Amino acid sequence: MGDGLRGTLSLIRWRWWDVLRLALVLLWLVAAGAAWWTAPRQQSYEQARADVAAGRVVAYQWGDNWDRRPGTWFGQAPLRSSGDLGPLFVWRTADGRVHWTDADVFGQVALAGTVVDDEGFSGPGAAALARDLRAAGLEQRVGGVQPAGSIGLGAGFVLGVVCLAVIVGGPAPATGTRWYWFWLVYLVPYGLGLLFWLAVDRPWTGTATAPLGLLDGGTPRRRSGLLGFGVGLLAAILISFLTMVLHGILGDWWVPRPGDLSS
Repeated sequence: MGDGLRGTLSLIRWRWWDVLRLALVLLWLVAAGAAWWTAPRQQSYEQARADVAAGRVVAYQWGDNWDRRPGTWFGQAPLRSSGDLGPLFVWRTADGRVHWTDADVFGQVALAGTVVDDEGFSGPGAAALARDLRAAGLEQRVGGVQPAGSIGLGAGFVLGVVCLAVIVGGPAPATGTRWYWFWLVYLVPYGLGLLFWLAVDRPWTGTATAPLGLLDGGTPRRRSGLLGFGVGLLAAILISFLTMVLHGILGDWWVPRPGDLSS
């Protein structure tokens, strides 16, 4: 009876970890998918004016530049503005995609007949876009360009909190110390370290993987926190470089500009 009860409790415990692991993987997929879909993608100035004229713009913002410093998992690069309207024009279409263009690229824009005062705009390109927005009746749609991006940001936050709770309070890891997995999970971009942890270590595997060796006293040797920091930092550099290369080869549609999907 005792052995049967212990076996049942053990089965329940492992099923619980399996359910949690599946939930984390699904949440990662949702966060990654939302961040990829809504990442700002550069378009031509002509495309911006065409979308405005066709009424495809559901929200828009003006800004100076993107703040592409590393941030939370799946957060999006915020748009910074010093006060002038432009030169960056960012807009969202009905499908949830976010686009942007640099209005200053086209410095000579015919403004004949415009009803928009160009004072306060970064240049004639931005003023012409403002004229188009007014003509299309879209002036009031300013703001709220990246609401869908909050899905990825919120999911990334939940993933980070749950992982920290399991690393600190869950079963002792088998292949590395708690500090090893902490650094590896939080330094590797886009939550890829989390996926690696979910795949190879306890409590996710159900059984402890073989230790790397034994110390003189017979204690299992596990990867140290210092190693985790080094591996995580190296992985972050390599993944960032690979993302930049793929962006150059495949373009914005498949691989958003590095930094638009915060690591």
